[in-house]
Amino acid sequence: MRKVKDLRKWIAYYDEAERLVEEVALALEYYKEEITTEEEVDDAYGRAIHLFGEVELKNMLRAEEDNLGAVLKINAGAGGTESQDWASMLARMYGRWCDKQGYKTTITNWQDGDEAGIKTMTMQVEGDQAYGFLKSETGVHRLVRISPYNAQGKRMTSFASVFVVPLVDDTIEVEVNPANMSWDTFRSSGAGGQNVNKVETGVRLRYKYKDPETGEEEEIIIENTETRSQTDNRENALRLLRSQLYDKELERRRKAQAEVEAGKKKIEWGAQIRSYVFDDRRVKDHRTGYQTSNVTAVMDGDIDEFIKAYLMEFAGKDEE
Repeated sequence: MRKVKDLRKWIAYYDEAERLVEEVALALEYYKEEITTEEEVDDAYGRAIHLFGEVELKNMLRAEEDNLGAVLKINAGAGGTESQDWASMLARMYGRWCDKQGYKTTITNWQDGDEAGIKTMTMQVEGDQAYGFLKSETGVHRLVRISPYNAQGKRMTSFASVFVVPLVDDTIEVEVNPANMSWDTFRSSGAGGQNVNKVETGVRLRYKYKDPETGEEEEIIIENTETRSQTDNRENALRLLRSQLYDKELERRRKAQAEVEAGKKKIEWGAQIRSYVFDDRRVKDHRTGYQTSNVTAVMDGDIDEFIKAYLMEFAGKDEE
């Protein structure tokens, strides 16, 4: 049914594109016969171009994982309160963007900062092609501003890391070895009522992952404090673990492809991808060169043009 739905979507796009092209041709004919105005021709042309741009963007999201939801995690960098405040600003930005897209969001982990902001946050995003769009956000985000936490009013630079992986569903098969798992429980911190603070409802899942090719081992740690039910938190932690393991498999495929196509530019986790310079009123993406002076709109979740610029430059190449 999912495949049928996807095919119907592309057929609908084709039918709409054909209709708009015919409208442009008809408007041009009428203009030559002085039945319509030049503005009406321009209007028909603008509608057609807008649709083609939308279809071209969606065509960049044709990898199997692009249609899935996303798990978005934000970690404050070094720098104490300033970086923790920056991490919370990014959490608000992505929350606003998801609301505009009509995506359902669920905060599965939230750790408040020492004085302000957050130390870390994990958010599930459910909706059509959520991962396809949000995968462009993985990396280090840099903030430059006059710090409200500095008595001298100095210009401060802060960093926060954003990490996005696909949110697996029942159609994705991921092998999880129970022997490699261990669990801890803890009391959830922050808002959530008296029960959350008194009972050990928070869970911490530790998983020993071994790379099947290199043999390197690492420990994956998942914390979930979403609900007051330890059972529910365990189930969701397992889902988040499966999402991370699925992402690691995708990364193995990407690396193998990159070795074959060595000439391609690759965006690695940990690279500084975007700078937000408040006093210069500038937000610039270092990968695509796209920038805007409307900092306020960006922080209110208007990041579509950054996502589009990334997808148009990189996403299609990954599938060639």
